[in-house]
Amino acid sequence: MSEPTTTRPVSRRGADVRVEPLLRAEVFKGEPGCIAEARALADRFLGELAAEWLAEFGERKRSDLLLTVSELVTNADRYSRGPYLLELEGTADLITVTVYDSSSALPLLFGQDPQRLGGHGMEIVVALCDRLSAERVPVGKRVRAEFELST
Repeated sequence: MSEPTTTRPVSRRGADVRVEPLLRAEVFKGEPGCIAEARALADRFLGELAAEWLAEFGERKRSDLLLTVSELVTNADRYSRGPYLLELEGTADLITVTVYDSSSALPLLFGQDPQRLGGHGMEIVVALCDRLSAERVPVGKRVRAEFELST
């Protein structure tokens, strides 16, 4: 899979230079504390994105991103049989949170029901992100949430 590239002005003369988006990824095996570790990775990533890409996002967007990481990693931890991969990719305009896991069962999105116990994770993610996709891949599935920073 080729990595996407983007452009951003970096020279004083206004020329665009091709650069790679900031990318961080880590494999988790489901040990106790791994969800907190995933959130910490995402928090560090956001700090790097702000410093290196001058990405602007407020505390609300940061909270939304961290909650999305928690929900997606929790689902992978709960429903897959094996390790899962958290991948964070970003530029000044877009952040993508992707989780790969070994289960080929796509996540279910239930209708709103305040009486239902559990099953609200994907409902929360849909409410927080700008785009959500889930698809089967050779290793199981990939769930991707995108956050636009220009909005």
